[in-house]
Amino acid sequence: MRMPTLTKSEISAAEARRFALTAQGFNGLARDRKIGTMQLRRSIAQLGLLQIDSVNVLVRAQYLPLFSRLGSYDRALLDSDTLAKSKRFFEYWGHAASLLPIDCQPLMRWRMERALRGEGVWRPLQAFANERRAEAEDILQRISTEGPLAASDLSPASGRAAKGAAKEMWAWSEVKHAIEWLFWSGLIVATHRRGSFERVYDLPERVLPRSVLAHPTPSTVDAQRALLARSAKALGVATAEDLRDYYRIPAADLQLPLQQLVEEGTVIPVRVRGWRQQAYLHKDARAGRKTDGAALLSPFDPLIWHRPRTERLFDFYYRLEIYTPAHKREHGYYVLPFLLDGAIVARVDLKAERQSGTLVVQRAHLEPKAPAHTIERLIEELQLLASWLGLSSLVVAPVAAIHPLLATYRAAI
Repeated sequence: MRMPTLTKSEISAAEARRFALTAQGFNGLARDRKIGTMQLRRSIAQLGLLQIDSVNVLVRAQYLPLFSRLGSYDRALLDSDTLAKSKRFFEYWGHAASLLPIDCQPLMRWRMERALRGEGVWRPLQAFANERRAEAEDILQRISTEGPLAASDLSPASGRAAKGAAKEMWAWSEVKHAIEWLFWSGLIVATHRRGSFERVYDLPERVLPRSVLAHPTPSTVDAQRALLARSAKALGVATAEDLRDYYRIPAADLQLPLQQLVEEGTVIPVRVRGWRQQAYLHKDARAGRKTDGAALLSPFDPLIWHRPRTERLFDFYYRLEIYTPAHKREHGYYVLPFLLDGAIVARVDLKAERQSGTLVVQRAHLEPKAPAHTIERLIEELQLLASWLGLSSLVVAPVAAIHPLLATYRAAI
């Protein structure tokens, strides 16, 4: 089926950036107000999901995007609303591991069905859809019988006797792989987290709301069209690859649902000056006029997580260097871009030293076109971040002293 003739609508790169910032919640938000549960829920709904990551050198990934948009808030509110047996959100593979609004669960069932067949999952998990299926089903039976369990409860090292096909030969990694396949397939769900990060799993019917379980399963095309529509709304203006990446829709599945969105008018084909790719503008997108304000961005923030889009929007080349050997890192281990007045003007490698109550700036870099007041605003934002994290001081390492104001900075918050 051929795509319809594209319109000749054209927008500038600056307009595209304003569309993107507004869609992502960086337009006109007051960050000095008291933030409650409703504000958090609205922000998550606007983004469509929050990515989860285990790195905790600063703070867990799901917390930072809300801080960037709303300012200081009580992280316990997010935990109670999303991570502790929530009926409003659930964990699944959205954009990588993610927290998603509960009404998104039916839209992910096509991914669960494929995982049941061993498709679209990590290679070590594929065997559990086939020749090692009995081992995974043994774990599923234990959860069904014993109630919520974590991977550590199912490991032979926990002292529990492994049953059935699993037996004593199971290594920890094999147990974890089996559980991940069950989770990916939708046969179990995360009910809450134990300790710092460990998921606890249970059966869907004991965790998810009945209304969600009873919701009809849409066809794959219908579900992917709905996900792409959510992507378009969250991004404002985007290329096909941007739209696909947001919820990780397979490239082979993209053409038909995207064509349907164009035909129904949900997205409007446009040309962005300076972009080589065709772009699509959501029908409700707004190019907000207010782009002033500052924010530190998590490496897993939806505004910048698709690096080619980040480069297109902000002329900012950015890669996460966690897995790069230390001596080969250009900018640092856990680097946060600094957004100022609609442009990314600096980046800082940050670490929270919790025992000493210190936020450490390990490295810092200014972008070539950073305005003169960048460092002053960056320090303000670092102070706000430290205060939010409950850290009493801000220290800049000598190697990060890229400006006189940073060179001797060591102050109580």
